Amino acid sequence: MISTMNKYAFMVYHKDYESFLAQLRGLGVVHVQEVRSTSENMDLQLLLTQRKRVDLILRDFNKLNDKKEKPELLPARSITKEEGLALLKTIEELQERKQQLTSAQAALEKEIDYMKIWGNFSYSDLNRLKKAGYKVTFFSTPSSRFEPEWIDEYNVIEINNIQSVSYFITITPKDVVIDIDAERPKMPDMGLSELEANNQQVRSQIELINRELDERAVNDYNVLVELDKLLQDEYNLSNVKIQTDAQADDKLMVLEGWVPVDTAPAMEIALEQDGYYYQPLPIEEGDKVPIKLKNNKFTKLYEPITKMFALPKYTEFDPTPFFAPFFMLFFGLCFGDGGYGLIMFLVCTYFKTKVKPNYKPYLTLFQFFGVSAVFVGILTGSFFGVSLIEVPAFESIKDYFLSTDNLMTLSIILGLVQIVFGKIVAAFQTKAQRGVKHSVASFAWVFVIVALLCAFGLPILDIHLSETIITIFYGIAIIGLLVALLYNSPGKNVFVNVGSGLWTTYNTASGLLGDTLSYIRLFAIGLTGAILGGVFNSLAIDMTEGLAFIPRAIFMILILVFGHSLNFALCTISALVHPLRLTFVEYYKNAEFQGGGKEYTPFKKV
Repeated sequence: MISTMNKYAFMVYHKDYESFLAQLRGLGVVHVQEVRSTSENMDLQLLLTQRKRVDLILRDFNKLNDKKEKPELLPARSITKEEGLALLKTIEELQERKQQLTSAQAALEKEIDYMKIWGNFSYSDLNRLKKAGYKVTFFSTPSSRFEPEWIDEYNVIEINNIQSVSYFITITPKDVVIDIDAERPKMPDMGLSELEANNQQVRSQIELINRELDERAVNDYNVLVELDKLLQDEYNLSNVKIQTDAQADDKLMVLEGWVPVDTAPAMEIALEQDGYYYQPLPIEEGDKVPIKLKNNKFTKLYEPITKMFALPKYTEFDPTPFFAPFFMLFFGLCFGDGGYGLIMFLVCTYFKTKVKPNYKPYLTLFQFFGVSAVFVGILTGSFFGVSLIEVPAFESIKDYFLSTDNLMTLSIILGLVQIVFGKIVAAFQTKAQRGVKHSVASFAWVFVIVALLCAFGLPILDIHLSETIITIFYGIAIIGLLVALLYNSPGKNVFVNVGSGLWTTYNTASGLLGDTLSYIRLFAIGLTGAILGGVFNSLAIDMTEGLAFIPRAIFMILILVFGHSLNFALCTISALVHPLRLTFVEYYKNAEFQGGGKEYTPFKKV
């Protein structure tokens, strides 16, 4: 659900404004209403740039610390913003110097590799020949194009022949014009020995910088975290000042903000005690009320999924509790194997004791996903690719496993249930937003769809109804359709209602069919995962047939581990992507979810 917000205006004498903001930040419950853009404020943009620089360094330090076994990060020492920025600049200069040296090393190694073709010679010897009136010229050409007469004509010496390419030099008097159809490569400025010495020197410098960066990743990591907090606090404070209106010749500072209704009384008491004036304001149409989601322990786990798409508007229903049970079940259906689900549950249970607290909710969510996969695997009789229905030990209960036909029917039924549920949510949301009369047509469509599904769907499921009950369903559908056609636009004439109703009828019918077909993928994806698991089991048995016991056991284990690991990864991806699609496309469309809300971010000290 969405927390109810109160809107306030705060009016403070300009000399008391700094102390008021300190008080407000200490309370940490007011979401300041933004009335001015921050994109053109140079000071704020500078702070954002500085925070991005800190974030990049922290990411690099995280990578360095991840390579160490349990690095003991030193606690943050107290620094000013200026000291922190100076430290940041020092680290950036180290990284830039390392990058320059790395580029230089790459160039040197490339030259070394090339010079190894020519061998280890000294340029000083070439200079001695030059003083004696001779010049040495380097050539390379495909071996097929090398002319033997060049040897006598230009005193050619072949140095190397690699991959059908000849590398040779000529030693001729300075005034001799060399007419050879071959490439004259650009040679390095140093010989091989000098290049290798320079490369070793550059490598040593890089090692020194790496050691210093490793030390700073441990010693200065928390210092940079504190610097980031300082910058964020300064940004938040500056932003609040920008959003403040100065009135009465800049003597009166006016600020508007939002406070959750459950924390508002404590804020009012604190401000009254310090003599600050506030005034509650009515929420007007068009106000961008910040969104704070408030759910129970189970549905709160699914809030990151909601935020992946968009937060709801303040006047909308929070979709999280409505799609959470469906999402969990859909994941299990797509995962399709009880053994894989058990592995997921056990792995998440183990890592929950190892990770930081802020990661535990994600592991808890995947624990629920694992339980759902185990439940579906038991229903369908799939466990690590083994079809339990074919195991003699389960012969007595094989009739209780769901067949592929049953699973496909179940997927369609679940899809129809979620679609109808979404339309019910949309009807109640319209009622809450616009009043009862505007929601009548939405409720009428729910009755039409449910009545027709019962009249036509139940007999298909071999649930036989009497003629009287079927007639009642038809009657409900006809009455609902008439209401939907004649009263879908309250206040407008009958022709507009009928025209709009016919268009809605077409969209509803076509949309219902297309949306329902999307849910068949639940069956198809889950079945594919189970089949692939069985295929890898068969490969492990068939490909090792005829081997001795120990080699066969080794190869079977390798095939099973590789195959099931690959299948597990594919099942996980599929089981996340398709439920997301069903939620964001099919359910959100039928629930008429709009989104676009801005998250509640109170002004407080980081």
